[in-house]
Amino acid sequence: MPIKASDLRRGNALMYDGQLQVVIDTEHVKPGKGPAYVQAKMKNVETGTIKVNRLGTSDKLEDVNIDRRPLQYLYDSSGQGNGPFVFMDNETFDQIEIDADVLPKEQSQWLKEGIEVLCMMFKERALGIELPAAVELEITDTIAQPKGATATNQLKEATVETGARIRVPPFIELGQKVKINTSTGEYLGKA
Repeated sequence: MPIKASDLRRGNALMYDGQLQVVIDTEHVKPGKGPAYVQAKMKNVETGTIKVNRLGTSDKLEDVNIDRRPLQYLYDSSGQGNGPFVFMDNETFDQIEIDADVLPKEQSQWLKEGIEVLCMMFKERALGIELPAAVELEITDTIAQPKGATATNQLKEATVETGARIRVPPFIELGQKVKINTSTGEYLGKA
């Protein structure tokens, strides 16, 4: 089914230049001179290359129907955060392995055993996952709050149970659970 370039959104899958592409990001540009256009950052599923394409707002592209399945994260087969990552289909209980090239470090660093994600599938092949907007993780390493630093809004380094490094307020201590935004890595508050 054709889709207009101006209707492209992050996560859309489409056929472009004869190959399956997934839209990573889009930007609608209105230059001072000339017609408006859409700048779409697309990842080629076969080669893994990422390219920015300039499209006219009224250009029609071939939309591909992808399946979004709920999966539960089980474990990392390498044990070192390098993948392949093993998920379980919540309906069929089949185990699905997703390689690290499909699941970048920016996403895999938030994976905790038992977390639910949405997996984009095309012809039984994983194209990527959608994480929940926020996750709750336990602080496993941080420095103690310095004396007299109660009124400052400076952040300190901390490591969470998945091994990801984040910045937290000084009052956060070892063993506390915090909420983290999965798209930015920002501290959102205590859990």
